[in-house]
Amino acid sequence: MAGLNAPLRPLASSALSSTASFASRIVLLLTVLPLSLAAFAFVLQWRGWVDDPSSAWPSERETFPGMDNSPMGSSAESVFSSVSRSSSSDCLEILGRSSSPSLPYYGGWNQDSEADLRPKICVTTSTSAGLEQILPWLYYHKVIGVSKFLLFVEGTAAKPNVSAVLESIPGVKVIYRTAELEDKQAKSRVWNEAWLSSFFYKPCNYELFVKQSLNMEMAIVMARDAGMEWIIHLDTDELLYPAGAQEYSLRRLLSDVPSNVDMVIFPNYESSVERDDIKDPFSEVSMFKKNYDHLPKETYFGMYKEATRGNPNYFLTYGNGKSAARIKDHLRPNGAHRWHNYMKTPNEIKLEEAAVLHYTYAKFSDLTSRRNRCGCKPTKEDVKRCFMLEFDRTAFIIASTATKEEMIRWFNEHVVWNDKQLNLKLLRRGILTRIYAPMAIIRGLRDSGVFASAIASARSRPRQRPSTLENLQNRSSESKSTASRRILGAESSLMSAVPPLSPPGLADLLPEA
Repeated sequence: MAGLNAPLRPLASSALSSTASFASRIVLLLTVLPLSLAAFAFVLQWRGWVDDPSSAWPSERETFPGMDNSPMGSSAESVFSSVSRSSSSDCLEILGRSSSPSLPYYGGWNQDSEADLRPKICVTTSTSAGLEQILPWLYYHKVIGVSKFLLFVEGTAAKPNVSAVLESIPGVKVIYRTAELEDKQAKSRVWNEAWLSSFFYKPCNYELFVKQSLNMEMAIVMARDAGMEWIIHLDTDELLYPAGAQEYSLRRLLSDVPSNVDMVIFPNYESSVERDDIKDPFSEVSMFKKNYDHLPKETYFGMYKEATRGNPNYFLTYGNGKSAARIKDHLRPNGAHRWHNYMKTPNEIKLEEAAVLHYTYAKFSDLTSRRNRCGCKPTKEDVKRCFMLEFDRTAFIIASTATKEEMIRWFNEHVVWNDKQLNLKLLRRGILTRIYAPMAIIRGLRDSGVFASAIASARSRPRQRPSTLENLQNRSSESKSTASRRILGAESSLMSAVPPLSPPGLADLLPEA
């Protein structure tokens, strides 16, 4: 048997060797083939033979819808070269584009391409700010769905180099504070009515409050003539935050409001700055203090003293938010924070997630700029004539009497949130919150060159200043007419205009005790 098996051993060894060789070839093939295909694909794409649309920069292949003649396209070099030659401008230092190509869609989107989308939303403001504040505010609200802006300008905002840029932006109407405007507003029906009378003939904040209300009255007529459906009054240190809406859209938020609702209240959140050297609040501030309406009552009052930090109230300034109104017959302002109707009590709701972000005293320079706009004496008695809120009165006195070093120390003690342990505690309890979306949007707009492009575009075109009040008839200002007096008599029980109000304080607990 041993002799018979001996010849089989070489055959078995040969078979095993052949099998191992075949297996090794299969392994080699499976290893080399994917590597070869990957190398081949890399070479093709490197040489430009494979067009991968997901990796192509828009200006290299095809533009996004509405990006014809965009500064992100072939004309970018000429547009931004003109901007770079003007880099000495203060606003361009803040508004200039960065080299990073983030959010390219913003760079040249056709701002009229959404003209047919509903609802149509109008924002009106009274401002004396410069481009470094107005442009980020304006384009941010364009991104979230605002269709038209009515800007009542004076001061810096009315200067030719600023207003020319604003007038060149689609959807923006600039109204100057001329003698013609003041004459028309002097004939407004509100002077014959009681709801605003307690604010008449007083300086500073009271004067501004009346001016804003008169401008809002005119804005209603302009917005209705432009086919707008909603109107909102915002200051240029406020950003709407459409939380709870799909696609971060104000348009979507308001389209979901029931048709029987006339007005929508946006509770305000107040900026909580963490440094005393903030230059651009919209791009640098992410921490906010929540409104009473968005907090459990137990949390609000339980953390009240820690959240107030020795200031007169929970918020530094107002706490009653802003509102949006459907544009209907007989609509009127009810002060800068609310709207009303001459013929009925509006149906009003308060939003449970959305808010208006108020960047108040976010910069140290806000102390002196507020002081410079008011001629009151820095005494406790006189400031009561000028300011409605206690913190504004205290800040005015400090800015008028203290040295710069004392002002910086006071600002850090009362405005800046530099106690990290306290911040973390209030963040965990929900008093403070982090909100990054506005910061991201505005940084993206700046990086894509939208602001710089708007400035360069305005400089390149001849300016034709339009008539201040073209097509605005006397519908917004019935002067001492019989009809006005008749309505005044019928509306004599109307409550006074809603002023900026502080949030509820600990004293509000006393009646319940």
